[in-house]
This record gives sequence, C-alpha cells and structure tokens, in this order.
Amino acid sequence: MFIFPALYTGASQLSAGSRTSYLRFIGCEYALLIAAAVLSLDLSNAPTYFVAYAFVFLGSLAVLITRSWKQPEQDWYKGRALTESIKTSCWRYCMRAEPFGDADDVAKRRAEFRNHLRAILEANRHIGGRIPPDAAANDQITASMETTRALPLDDRKAFYEEHRIREQRTWYARKAGMNKRASNWWMIAGIAAYAVAILLVLLRIAFPEHKIWPIEPLIVIASSIVGWTQIKKFNELASSYTLTAYEIGIIQSRIQEVKGEAEFSDFINEAEQAFSREHTQWVARQQTQ
Repeated sequence: MFIFPALYTGASQLSAGSRTSYLRFIGCEYALLIAAAVLSLDLSNAPTYFVAYAFVFLGSLAVLITRSWKQPEQDWYKGRALTESIKTSCWRYCMRAEPFGDADDVAKRRAEFRNHLRAILEANRHIGGRIPPDAAANDQITASMETTRALPLDDRKAFYEEHRIREQRTWYARKAGMNKRASNWWMIAGIAAYAVAILLVLLRIAFPEHKIWPIEPLIVIASSIVGWTQIKKFNELASSYTLTAYEIGIIQSRIQEVKGEAEFSDFINEAEQAFSREHTQWVARQQTQ
C-alpha cells in the first residue's frame, strides 16, 4: 500500500478529530440533561443541592454555546470530503487513469497532479487554517506513489484489486454489520428505558406513599437514546453501506476483463466514481440536516 500525500493526512486528522469533538459535545449535553433530570427529583433541600442544580444547567448552556460556535460537525464533513477527494485523485494518478494517464514525460503528469492538489487546497482554503500541521512537511507525491505508478499494467491491476477494491468492499461490509448491530443494541436500550418508566408509573399507582420515583430521568434517557440513534443514523448507514458493498463486488468481477491502458483508465474512473458516490451523498445528507 502506498503512502498518501501530506494533505490527505492533514485532512484525515481534521475530520477524525472534529468527529470526536462533535460526538463528545453531544454526549456531554445528554449527560448533563440526565443529571438535571435526576436533580429535579428534589432529593435534598440543602442550598448546595440547588447550587449544583443551577451549575448543571449552566454547564449545559456552556456546552451548547461552545458547540454552536465551533461547529465541529462542519469541519468533520468538509474534512472527510477533502480526504476522499484527495484519495480518489491519488488512485487515479497511481493507476495512470485520466486525467493523469500515460505520457512519455512522467514529469508532466507529476506537475498536473501537483496542480490538481493545489486546486483542491484552494477550493478548501476556508478550512485550511484548521488542518493539523503535523504532516505539512511530508511529501505531497510520495515515493511509494511513484513506485506504484511505474508498475506494469497487470501488476497495477492486481494492486488496485487488492488494495483498493477489496479493501473498500471489506470496509463497507464490516461497517454495514457494525451499524446494524449498533442499531439493534440501541433499540433494545431504548425499549428497556421506556419499559422501566412504564413499570414505575404503574408502581406509583400501587404505592402512592413513596415520594421519589425516577420516571423523569428515565424519560430523558430514553429520549437521549432516540436522539443518539438519529445522529448516528445506524439503520440508514447499514442499508447504504450494504448496497455499496454489493456494488463494489460487481465492479470487482470486471477487472480481469480489462485489456489495455485505455480500458483500464476507464475502469478506474468508473470504480472511483462508485467509491466517492457514497461519501458525496453522506456529506450532502449531513449538511442538509
């Protein structure tokens, strides 16, 4: 497997870090809401109790304002889109696919690829200041990319099938299974929270002398579970990833039929369009929320 350009590494780090920050903000908001629901049970009359209650709401407000100000989800989506754009361009370059096809002068194609990266960077300059600088000093066209590009046609076909098509197919199939299992587990957790809340409501009728019933916290927990599953989109992703894995399987079955550089270039571009389609649609879905 070749090493991707430094810009890819930086964009990937931005996307991963922003995703982690966004989900932590959401998790913190839910945790504080649950804490507020627990404190609403009036477990004490001490002044410090109500001070703590107020601080929970203050903390919730602070987290909400910080998340709205920083908008880490935007850097997550844009960073991922940038990452995928660079990745698909690298594969086209390394496989000699258009617009970086065969040429007598390799330096010409190398210059075209550098200009392509420069254009991508210019188009994403609005997030350039937030890309981590750790990999900025690394190569933009790595030695492993040049080595892969120099391979004969049959070796490039085998390399692409093993390290691009098969890896993508395995990734989508694995992610589809993970999201399906996560959807089932979170659904069970939500049902359990609602079932316990219903049980407590009925017990409250039978035992009216008891004053403290944690029904409100359970309702908030159940609502948080519903909100979390909507944010993570487990079912939607499981379905989408499954279909993409099958589509990649169809693409994979065609690679051995490819003959000649021109036909291989067409195949690469068709395959890369299929790979990038899911990411493009994912980013579009997130940005229209």
